[in-house]
Amino acid sequence: MLRRDPSSAQAEPAASPAGEPQPAPTPRKKRRAAIATQPVERIQRSLFGEILDWMLAPLLLLWPMSIAITYLIAQSIANQPFDRALEDSVTVLAQQVSDVNGKVVARLPVSARDLLRADDIDNIYYKVSGPNGEYVEGDVDMSQPPPEDDRQNIGTVQFRNDILHGSDVRIAYVQVDLRRSAAQRVAVHEPRLATVQVGETLEKRAQLANEIIKGVILPQFIILPVALALVWFALSRGLSPLSELQQRIRARRPDDLSPIDSGQVPEEISPLVRSLNDMLERLSQTIAIQKRFIADAAHQMKTPLAGMRMQSELALRQDDQVDVRRSLEQLAKSSESATRLVNQLLSLARAENQASQAGAMVPIELSELARTVVQDWVPMSFTQRIDLGFEQPGHPIMIHGNPLMLRELLSNLLDNALHYTPHDGNGSVTVRARTDEGGGLAVLEVEDTGPGIPPSERQNVFERFYRILGTPSTGSGLGLAIVREIAQQHDAKVDIANNPRSGDPKCPGSLFSVSFRLTPRTPFIDDIG
Repeated sequence: MLRRDPSSAQAEPAASPAGEPQPAPTPRKKRRAAIATQPVERIQRSLFGEILDWMLAPLLLLWPMSIAITYLIAQSIANQPFDRALEDSVTVLAQQVSDVNGKVVARLPVSARDLLRADDIDNIYYKVSGPNGEYVEGDVDMSQPPPEDDRQNIGTVQFRNDILHGSDVRIAYVQVDLRRSAAQRVAVHEPRLATVQVGETLEKRAQLANEIIKGVILPQFIILPVALALVWFALSRGLSPLSELQQRIRARRPDDLSPIDSGQVPEEISPLVRSLNDMLERLSQTIAIQKRFIADAAHQMKTPLAGMRMQSELALRQDDQVDVRRSLEQLAKSSESATRLVNQLLSLARAENQASQAGAMVPIELSELARTVVQDWVPMSFTQRIDLGFEQPGHPIMIHGNPLMLRELLSNLLDNALHYTPHDGNGSVTVRARTDEGGGLAVLEVEDTGPGIPPSERQNVFERFYRILGTPSTGSGLGLAIVREIAQQHDAKVDIANNPRSGDPKCPGSLFSVSFRLTPRTPFIDDIG
């Protein structure tokens, strides 16, 4: 049964109830949809402007708050001298109030009356009231202060704000005990109080507060632009090392990947310079690897290519079919060798670049991976008449690694073992996966019955293109270099020893062991499994 592609089905116009196709969407709608799906380009922000905004925004917000606080403080400062003058006036007036034959009398001398006259700006009012609030003298429209039960406030000047004749006034008032003598106070328990009030309008206070505000605020209008200029200059000077660093980097040659001197930059820029140096080091390593790969490939490919060219030219000059066939066979062997060399060079380059790929390490069951790789090499072992076996443990072995790279590692070990094991029908190669419980390691082993590797050569065989002198078998010398590179990326260790199961002293065989760290076991998950 054939199925239509959902995308093609959606692209077909829908049919109307009458069986006629509906019109396709207009080009304008398509353009709108395309515009809506386009990514929004981010606007590059300026570091200078960002710092300037964060410095000026609080400054401009705090400036009005500073003006408001200054105005409140100026009002408080302006009130203090005028309140003291009011206190003196009400004290002088209270001293002139007395009780004459049970009647409250205020005998104001000329000096006191002059004191209470209206000045050029403020209007001054006073009022004297009897014990029951009855009017004695002064401005009758002035209201009485709120009654108080606390006798300790008798004779103490107090202040309040009020409205008189439509104007705000500040009033100082005091309650005077008309019984002056101590004998009168003892004879009568309840005090006989008279209330004396003196008030004035607030014009002088406002003028003084405004003068204080002007004296404080006006200099700020001069200081603020100067402060902004200084901030601008300071930011320019503070960010100048970035400009110098930019000029130094631009002045470099294209092939100059040497580290940047971090001693010539401020401490805050040092982490950025260290990051750049790390990047330059990684870039230098990558370029060195590429150059080495190109040089190795060019050097190693010359021999098989020259042989192929020579064999092809020889075949063209031959007339005998037997000689032509012999040249073609040699040409096929040379091409096979060149193909194997190219594949190993590509594997080595891929292994060297794999470390830069993030997210390549995943949990892997080592024995299962080894079993699948061994199955891929079974046909080759049949062709070479070698007994290829695999010993699988009875439990899973979990490690973290890159599956593709680990398959490449084991494939190169198997290729090396099959390559050097005799093809006489008696040779054998065994792959084994096991755990070293004492050290918490997972071990992958490949053993063969070949000629073995002398202890003095076991470190050298991991070098590129290194081959032991006198080895009759041909090879590129890259297989074990690939194994070492992949093992290093997995923090694994590669060891070489003689095959302990080989009984032939002339062919002691080799045992390659690759040790990985085991993945920590999760009891709950493992028990469920």
